[in-house]
Amino acid sequence: MSGIIDFANAIFKPLIDLGAAPMMLIVLTIIALIFRVKFSKALEGGIKLAIALTAISAVIGLLTTAFQDALNAFVKSTGIQLSVTDLGWAPLATITWGSPYTLFFLLVMVIVNIVMIVLDKTNTLDVDIFDIWHLAFVGLLAMFFGANLLITTLLVIFIGVLKIINSDLMKPTFNDLLHAPASNPMTTTHMNYMMNPIIMVFDKLFDVIFPWLDKFDFDAAALNKKIGFWGSKFAIGIYLGIFIGLLSHQGVKEIFTLSFTAAFCLELFSLIGSWFIAAVEPLSQGITDFANKRLKGRTMNVGLDWPFIAGRAEIWAAANVLAPIMLLEALVLPGNKILPLGGIIAMGVTPALLVVTRGKIIRMIVIGAIELPLFLWAGTLSAPMVTETAKKLGAFPKGLASGTLISHSTMEGPVEKFLAYLVGNASTGQIKFVLYAALALVAYLLIFIWYAQQMKKRNKVYADEAAAKAAK
Repeated sequence: MSGIIDFANAIFKPLIDLGAAPMMLIVLTIIALIFRVKFSKALEGGIKLAIALTAISAVIGLLTTAFQDALNAFVKSTGIQLSVTDLGWAPLATITWGSPYTLFFLLVMVIVNIVMIVLDKTNTLDVDIFDIWHLAFVGLLAMFFGANLLITTLLVIFIGVLKIINSDLMKPTFNDLLHAPASNPMTTTHMNYMMNPIIMVFDKLFDVIFPWLDKFDFDAAALNKKIGFWGSKFAIGIYLGIFIGLLSHQGVKEIFTLSFTAAFCLELFSLIGSWFIAAVEPLSQGITDFANKRLKGRTMNVGLDWPFIAGRAEIWAAANVLAPIMLLEALVLPGNKILPLGGIIAMGVTPALLVVTRGKIIRMIVIGAIELPLFLWAGTLSAPMVTETAKKLGAFPKGLASGTLISHSTMEGPVEKFLAYLVGNASTGQIKFVLYAALALVAYLLIFIWYAQQMKKRNKVYADEAAAKAAK
């Protein structure tokens, strides 16, 4: 397969080297032109998307850096030592893109996506090629634990196909959460949402065991209207800053700085989220026209990065509550070796909670607290591979001791990382791992099939409600 890998490198590496924002500018513009969008409009959409991606990355970086400093102080003041340093997502993305196999997996999934569209197995065109690194990371982890390239590629395709199917299943829920019309093309194939099936299992258990808790639930947006500033994103950021500042024994000046930084960052997320919607408007119209002319009215969706839904207040409200919960869990969780720093704002957790629960805050927090150990264990499991790969690529952070392990506490796809571990070890011929891997893959698929059925029932309700409104 070396020839295929070289071919993938030749096609994608110059584009990838530009970085996420320029790459998505080019990709979105080209795709819009393919769908006969006027060049000026296509370029406008691409530029808006690049600006939105740059802005969201800058704000996330600022927020996580501010909290990382405070939590480092917490570690020093308490003397608690966990051996894996949490770098957050950006360094891991750089490390993963440094592998030529990532470009190979990208080429494979581009082909898979096209085949699925042609065979009418999906209505989603995945344009978020930068975030293929999450899926590629799973492949690299499987190879680290012993899988050959063929087995790894089959695992990547297996998970990748389910990701694309999931994007279609979620589309009506995104419309509902965004209060967008059915013509809205935005969905996502992000690895974030592959936690949906497990979250839905807990959501159904919630229906049976704790239905009374819903009486105490609240709509974050409605609450904001009732209590004004004190329920706003500004206030939520201040609460979080004060809590983390006190926990880490910061001075008054540092607590103020932390609080104000968190406050404006959370508010900016909502504003930037609207930019994603504006960015895809030209492509949306182009896809609609193309579908009407060439696909007999077939509706096509656009797979974007997850932040187009970042304007929902529930994401940040749940993340703020889960941050201290995750920190406490990390301190006492058996088998965990990672202290949440770069991943303390759990963006690998809350978007999926939002989709499954449709914004029920109490459910998001309870289920999130239950699933957080999966992320911490997956981060611990991945640390040796991340550290070894970073050193090979010369990307190991300066200032850290050479024996330090590095990873990410809330990286998307924790379940898939355990699958990679099992498949990798099974590939070495260990009989018990062959059995474990087979059982895990079957269970993973069956839970997804059950989840898909539940989402189809939900989507039918959406369709019936839309039909009823149209009939009035």
